[in-house]
Amino acid sequence: MNPISASEYNYQILCMNDTCEQVHPLLRDINGSKLMYLISPHHGRSYVMSICNDKYIVSKGNGLSYTQHGFLNSGEFGDDTWGLLLRKDAIRDYNLGFEISDLGIKTNTMECVVELDTDIILPNMCRLHPILLQYSVECPYRICDTAYMTRDTLFDIVKKWPTSHKFNKPYLIAADILVHNLRTLHDNQILHNAIHPQNYTWALELLDFELSCSPQYPYDSDDDRRHAKELFTREIIQTYDIINHIAWSLNEQIDYSAVDNIFDEYGFNLSSLKV
Repeated sequence: MNPISASEYNYQILCMNDTCEQVHPLLRDINGSKLMYLISPHHGRSYVMSICNDKYIVSKGNGLSYTQHGFLNSGEFGDDTWGLLLRKDAIRDYNLGFEISDLGIKTNTMECVVELDTDIILPNMCRLHPILLQYSVECPYRICDTAYMTRDTLFDIVKKWPTSHKFNKPYLIAADILVHNLRTLHDNQILHNAIHPQNYTWALELLDFELSCSPQYPYDSDDDRRHAKELFTREIIQTYDIINHIAWSLNEQIDYSAVDNIFDEYGFNLSSLKV
């Protein structure tokens, strides 16, 4: 993990879980006196803050981890800015995280959402206070981080995966867990909307719900709600892609028919998508 200099700010609590033991109100600052830690180049605005009770405390929205600038606005996403987390996205992430955890899916433990007492002035002269989402995870490494992990670290994590009476290959154990998760989400009409190797940890924790929706937390606009119905099917293929990444990372020869059978057992018939 690379240390990153940061500065500390006063803050206001927007949401807090009783599992939160300490808030880390830091923003990246090359001249700052505090430190936070970067796992890999994939973690553009997320940092490890500390380790507590064998869990890694992670904060999101603390500034861009590359370039000398903490925040960059490319103009294509309105107020959404590289390195920044918007209030509405942080609150959605926090709330959906609890809902998904309550369904029995292994995920991060949401700790708090805080607003920092400092200004970020966007190109349109909109003045925002940075919002941070803080949570804990068993493993800080995402599936996409394989190139930045030692093989010993990777296999030590995989050894902790639950055993299976059906499968003896790790990638098939992971496939069974991931497809079960997808079945649970879809049975409860929850669209994750960002299922890819950056949003699963190597402990098979599903993360990042700022783009997600559910009956309890629907999208704001009628158009987004209508469009969401069209996106469920693609999550089948996206889950398959993650399984493929896992098999390759573990140097396992993937048996596609075996993976197809797992999808079929959970009611996802890939043959129905064949063209």
